[in-house]
Amino acid sequence: MSTGHTQLTAADIVAHLDDLPSLPVVVMELLDSIDQEDVDISVLAKKVSYDQALTAKTLRLANSSQYGLQVKATTIQQAITYLGFQTTRSLIMSAAITGCFPEGRCAGFDDKQFWRHSVATAACAKVLARQIRFNQDYAFTAGLLHNIGRLVLVSSFPDHYAQVIAYRAEHDCSLLEAEQSVLGVDHVQAGVALAERWNFSDTMRQAIGNYLTPEAPGAGFLAALIHVANAIVCALDLAQAGDDMVPPVSLVAWNALGLSEETYLQLFRETELRYEEITAALLH
Repeated sequence: MSTGHTQLTAADIVAHLDDLPSLPVVVMELLDSIDQEDVDISVLAKKVSYDQALTAKTLRLANSSQYGLQVKATTIQQAITYLGFQTTRSLIMSAAITGCFPEGRCAGFDDKQFWRHSVATAACAKVLARQIRFNQDYAFTAGLLHNIGRLVLVSSFPDHYAQVIAYRAEHDCSLLEAEQSVLGVDHVQAGVALAERWNFSDTMRQAIGNYLTPEAPGAGFLAALIHVANAIVCALDLAQAGDDMVPPVSLVAWNALGLSEETYLQLFRETELRYEEITAALLH
């Protein structure tokens, strides 16, 4: 099929990253501080509090019942005191990232549905992580960002991406196959490029780069966890995507988590509950 567009390269994606919406400066500082121990939390809390919309959204998320706070957090500093710096940082990043991309620029692309799927994957990844005693904040953030490359492509190349959506409808294939056929690049490559630009840690970069191929050498455990969370969310159809195919599940990833069928059934129910709460906090 002729796409009417020249295909893109990885270099094209990188060249357009500067045109993407920029995250608030304080969020960039939070990303930079992910692997630093000696960060001054009170300074960061103060900087976040100058951004009222970001503060309100973060606190709404912190006070959602999934964090089980006995006392309501009314300031970022309190949220850090009650939830710890790691968790609060992942909440601030979530609040910022879900609000920073423009909507409605690409024909056929449902921005709300995109975020519902991302939030559902984050909720599921967090539930899975708690069950297997993995870092829940890392899991939540990676779940939220696992397909952020799609927004990179939609924001930078809306006309191209509208053709991807049309191609997918015509050929009844996965979005990834449609991206590769029409664009010559895909959202995984775009996500890795963005992760590098935004200084994500190696762990996070590998999860974004390998969530569809968790059996690849060096993919890392977080990729396996996000792979399973993504598949569960598609199977439960939490984002009400309707046409979302359930991706084939990697047995390597499924077995790596080592959970029983009963545990999964319980986790499905919990994911549904958590998803409702997080959606209410982040997407309204």
